[in-house]
Amino acid sequence: MKLLGLDTSGDACSAALLVDGAVSQRLEREPRRHGELILGMLQGLLDEAGLTLQGLDAVAFGRGPGSFTGVRIAVAVAQGIAFGAGLPTVPVSTLGALAQGAWRRSGHRRILAALDARMGEVYWGRYELGPEGVMVATGDESVCPPEQVPPPHGGGWWGAGPGWSVHEPVLRERIGAVLEGVAPETICEAQDIVRLAAASVSRGESTPPELAQPVYLRDRVTDRR
Repeated sequence: MKLLGLDTSGDACSAALLVDGAVSQRLEREPRRHGELILGMLQGLLDEAGLTLQGLDAVAFGRGPGSFTGVRIAVAVAQGIAFGAGLPTVPVSTLGALAQGAWRRSGHRRILAALDARMGEVYWGRYELGPEGVMVATGDESVCPPEQVPPPHGGGWWGAGPGWSVHEPVLRERIGAVLEGVAPETICEAQDIVRLAAASVSRGESTPPELAQPVYLRDRVTDRR
């Protein structure tokens, strides 16, 4: 399987290429330059691998939640690439990719993923490692004040994502003793997006580019990013 993936949903801009199980990635922390950088990063990965877009199976992208502008960039770039090459797209949750990265880095199998949603709220998701070796949501993703996040069942949970750095005291109080630790430095990366996308493609799950949509979770949008 050959997948190209991208994420522009947060401060980091990343691109990844999965070829028969091996992943290469480029990542830059330039929050206001995603639109300038991402196409060059994607083309660089293809050139290094000696591949063209027509040789891919699908294009994966971080569909949100995250920065409203960043998520729109990801959707537009993925749609443009996929249309031009006649490929399907694979939308991937940025919270799910964040959880996948937390497992990759720490080995923890139960992840509470949190992104700062501004306006005193967090984007929130609970994930556990599934049989395919990828993170699976164990509840609906949500946006809410940190004191209202749905607490998880059972023990052995690990907090991950920049939402923890902003709201850690409130989240710790809400989650309680089942929380083993946190890694607020964890971010969504394209290398985790392509891993999740590969599992989706294996299950026959993909989306025609014209139907690819962002997921904001919040209807009231004040875009200051």
